Amino acid sequence: MSSFDPKRVESRCAHFIGGVYRQDQAQLEVIRPSDGEHYADLPIANTTMVDEVVENSWHAFKTSDWASRPPRERARVMRRWADLIDADIATLAPLEAVGSTRPYSEVVAFDLPFAAEGLRFFAEFADKVGGEVACTATDHLGMQISEPYGVIAAIAPWNFPLTMACWKIAPALAAGNAVVLKPSEMTPFSCLRMAELAIEAGMPPGIFNIVQGDGRTTGTSLCRHHRISKVTFTGSTATGISIMKACAETGPKPVTLELGGKSPQLVFADAPDLARTARSIAKGITGNAGQVCVSGSRLIVQRAAYQPLVEEIVRVFQALKPGRTWDEHTTLAPIISAGQANRIAGIVDRALDGGAQALIGGRLADTGLGGSFYLPTLLTGATAGNPAVMEEIFGPVLTVQVFDDEEEGMALADHPTYGLAAGVHTADLGRALRAVRKLEVGTVWINRYGRSADWIIPTGGYKRSGIGKDLGRAAYEANLRFKSVLIDIGQS
Repeated sequence: MSSFDPKRVESRCAHFIGGVYRQDQAQLEVIRPSDGEHYADLPIANTTMVDEVVENSWHAFKTSDWASRPPRERARVMRRWADLIDADIATLAPLEAVGSTRPYSEVVAFDLPFAAEGLRFFAEFADKVGGEVACTATDHLGMQISEPYGVIAAIAPWNFPLTMACWKIAPALAAGNAVVLKPSEMTPFSCLRMAELAIEAGMPPGIFNIVQGDGRTTGTSLCRHHRISKVTFTGSTATGISIMKACAETGPKPVTLELGGKSPQLVFADAPDLARTARSIAKGITGNAGQVCVSGSRLIVQRAAYQPLVEEIVRVFQALKPGRTWDEHTTLAPIISAGQANRIAGIVDRALDGGAQALIGGRLADTGLGGSFYLPTLLTGATAGNPAVMEEIFGPVLTVQVFDDEEEGMALADHPTYGLAAGVHTADLGRALRAVRKLEVGTVWINRYGRSADWIIPTGGYKRSGIGKDLGRAAYEANLRFKSVLIDIGQS
């Protein structure tokens, strides 16, 4: 039984500029990950089109009252927008699921409610975060006032198209900025519907524009545009470095970058419930088929817990069912593209050649569905330099390394390149807190793995996993610039 008919989902292959769709020459085939079918075509905005989109946003920022209207009024528009998203599940959910790796049931249960809640969450900061009065001499008044940057470029990834877009646009818009969003060229369509709803909610045309295209042409032009005051991006470390370079050369302008990860799940023998821990670890690497920046891809387990934990993880892996995103029975998502699936397979093959062994999986799934699916994979015997331990795979591949004492476990958990997140499973509070202190990562989860459904806790990486924070108050403040003022009040 299907949750919806993919052939009945209509996609608007266009840019969204000034509150209306703008057609452009189609240049890029868009493929459904679930069945490998070419279902739409996409324009690639060149420098001229990017300039038009950004100038439209700049004009809206300068001439509309979005930045200057009372903050509660701005927040009211964003809350209406969130309500419209909640009411539009029948349109948005199939549109999100059909072209992405997100199963329809998860889009309905999590993605859309989470996106809508993000708009509400950041709307509430609009009148609660501003400047401050400084301590100065009594004949002076010193203060710091906050202002929006202007036009912010948001470049969103393909793995959670709507929710990750909201990570970027919600705090920027709530702070009074205009935003130009470039969705991934692999998942470009659901954000267009969200932009339509923003206009319906009362957002001034041009304050939220969408430009379609690839990274090399469109993304580069957007980052280098002189009207762009800041760039926020989630994606690979290599692309993040290119974006940072472009922003340095044409600004300098600030960036928020959430980049790659190779996150450890550190399990001590005293973990309170090994069966529950195994389920958490399995979900942390197979959710969205491992296509998540914070996927817990390195299991580091104390020797006494190794056998029961691994056996339970294998049982969970065996129960997962690959399937199309519109099939209600799917429990393992497709890989976004054949190219990415082959990349996963290549890394695993090199890992096996380097001495690792696959307890389960280790190959593409032969589903006959047309799309690309990779079996949940558990690799043992991988040393510290093995490709599966060192490289971000972005697939459902979990390596296992064994340790005997706390010091050894902490050393294995450290990664020379990445520092996005980590999980620590132990009943010893002191040990958990020592791990929090020692692990060089941006987020540590204790006796769980993965974010909660709220927006309050910031996320971001250390090392080559990024700069700055998404979510939380930190994300809102990152979309404001602050101006210092000193007034002499001692003169009569």
